[in-house]
Amino acid sequence: MNKAEIVKAIDEEIERLQEAKRLLGEGGEKAPKRVGRPGKRTVSPEGRARMAAALKARWAKSGRKG
Repeated sequence: MNKAEIVKAIDEEIERLQEAKRLLGEGGEKAPKRVGRPGKRTVSPEGRARMAAALKARWAKSGRKG
């Protein structure tokens, strides 16, 4: 392939991609935005106990009473 053939092939590929982009753009509706919270996250009692223990350990380390 010479230089002119390479440039021609690139131009054809660009045209093909632009056509595909144009087709995808037409009628392509954007997905609706999610509004509000997806759902409430809950913590198990065991997880809550681990967090409480970690908090008490931090308080003890800093010398605070609580």
